[in-house]
Amino acid sequence: MSPGPVAAVLAVVIRDGQALLVQRANPPDAGLWGFPGGKIEFGETLLSAAERELREETGVRAEATHAFNALDVLAQGADEMLEHHYVLIAVECRWLAGEPSAADDALDARWVDLDRIEDLPLSRDVARVARQAAALYHSHSR
Repeated sequence: MSPGPVAAVLAVVIRDGQALLVQRANPPDAGLWGFPGGKIEFGETLLSAAERELREETGVRAEATHAFNALDVLAQGADEMLEHHYVLIAVECRWLAGEPSAADDALDARWVDLDRIEDLPLSRDVARVARQAAALYHSHSR
């Protein structure tokens, strides 16, 4: 029997035209930039998982408000067999306090201008999800 997909959250924080990103230390996507996040623990809600992962990876506190997108990440090994299947659930988070400092499994953490986000080596779909979150942020702050 094959293992099932692994559910994980992405904590998407937009503030003042910037997205909070981390540089991943571990595979998959080691060295690439993406949203703070990780696996959902047994019995943990999506919103709680996003808040916890954000705090653990960056020290930033935020209020997770709702899930707004989901992405499949299918990783194949050298033999082209499927090794990992993650379902990443993007959760909009409203910044409360703190400035990013890389911790846990992040090499670096920083605010990145949305109009310069593609200057960094990004994990797949990061720029698209950041733009989607920025549009949601603007629609909620009116």
